[in-house]
Amino acid sequence: MRSALKWAGGKKKLIDDIHRLLPTDGCRRLVEPFVGGASVFLNLDFDDYLLVDMNHDLIGLFNSLKSDHRYFITEAKKLFNSGFNSEDNYYQLRNSFNQSQDVFERAVIFLYLNRHGYNGLCRYNKSGGYNVPFGRYKKPYFPLKELEFFAERAQRATFVQGDFSLAFDNLQPGDTIYCDPPYSPINQTSNFTSYAGNSFTEKEQLRLVECAVAAREKGISTLISNHYVDFTKQLYRSADKLDLVKVQRTISRKGQGRIKVDEVMALYDGQQNV
Repeated sequence: MRSALKWAGGKKKLIDDIHRLLPTDGCRRLVEPFVGGASVFLNLDFDDYLLVDMNHDLIGLFNSLKSDHRYFITEAKKLFNSGFNSEDNYYQLRNSFNQSQDVFERAVIFLYLNRHGYNGLCRYNKSGGYNVPFGRYKKPYFPLKELEFFAERAQRATFVQGDFSLAFDNLQPGDTIYCDPPYSPINQTSNFTSYAGNSFTEKEQLRLVECAVAAREKGISTLISNHYVDFTKQLYRSADKLDLVKVQRTISRKGQGRIKVDEVMALYDGQQNV
């Protein structure tokens, strides 16, 4: 099942690899400290889910769908017609979004902006204002079946806004963890570590590994995805297993920037301590 959102770095194409590598024996709850577009949540079946993300609007959208998906779909669909698919209306709605403090209103417009904005980006300025330009798509797709599927599965999930450490602070026996943090750059020209208006630095990458090691000592496994570069080769040296996969990435605006790159999945196997 696809995510209802266009999301950079989404894991839909890696679901089989994640399912193969993520320890699930005796596990009833999936924990994701970086839920993002939620492709993993949507495609791995567990009894319960704890899903965390720094992005207020993302979590607001997910909780709005969970609480009353019919009303959300009714209101969101009103924005998916030819009248709203124009540059003027896009920027008017983006301005309304940035001025609004209402979680539900922001959630509805967030879906519109995601589907109508340039290249499915999610980007904020230093003041917290959403600043993705108009995408100029002929007919943006309204993800009805994806929203309905999400809402059904969301009844088993808890969505929390905050730092990834919140997920690790609330672990329980029977959990397994999948982490999809902002990736380490392939090179300096592709160095993008801003995430929901925050900086995810090498220090943060190290802090995530420390959380994974601590979880392993409690008997809980953590699988982390990232680019396979010199920094991550050192970063994940304490992992129990490293698995490499080839993934297509766009590392520049030019066509030749779309290449296959190595990604690593680092497993901190808590089940070996059980």
